Amino acid sequence: MTQDELKALVGRAALDYVVPGTVVGVGTGSTVNHFIDALAGIKQQVLGAVSSSVKSTERLLAHGIRVFEAAEVERLPVYIDGADEIDPRGHMIKGGGAALTREKIVADLCDRFVCIADASKQVPVLGNYPLPVEVIPMAAAQVARRFAANYRAEATLREGVVTDNGNQILDVRGLRITDPLAMETELNQWPGIVTVGIFARHRARVCLLGTEQGVRTLTFD
Repeated sequence: MTQDELKALVGRAALDYVVPGTVVGVGTGSTVNHFIDALAGIKQQVLGAVSSSVKSTERLLAHGIRVFEAAEVERLPVYIDGADEIDPRGHMIKGGGAALTREKIVADLCDRFVCIADASKQVPVLGNYPLPVEVIPMAAAQVARRFAANYRAEATLREGVVTDNGNQILDVRGLRITDPLAMETELNQWPGIVTVGIFARHRARVCLLGTEQGVRTLTFD
């Protein structure tokens, strides 16, 4: 199967985790697009969705699925989203689609994060994929210098990208993230960083991994 076919496979498999009669949290990205398309087939079974990006909102609405603002719900039974990398404990790097801040906000509302990804996203240690960091524009250069000084890592501005929140994205290369929670906690304290793309506090509890043999279900304590 092609990578896109694997994404479609896990997108459909994620329907098993949607709780009928509730609002579902929906992430962002190419794999999630397949989930949204699959969700359209059972849209009468859910009240609607809370979306983590403008692009996902537009796709949901195009399918006739009601979109709620995050402020309108207190809890979500499940949040379905992809990952750029996922490690053996369910920690992830996310933000390739520049929606990491809103993804983390929606993930914070959910009881269970279900990650959908193809097998190429599974890694032993996070960091081969450049770490996205959303920054306030005036702090971009300052944050980049700090990554160089503290981690000997190269942070480069993602040219032409403005987040849904009006900020910029730095992509950080040269990291080996052996303690995701500690690094996430530290980076969140740096002035100018809005959100870092390490999802350790909001790690996946389930990962539906698309493989040549079909969907492999991983669970994390």
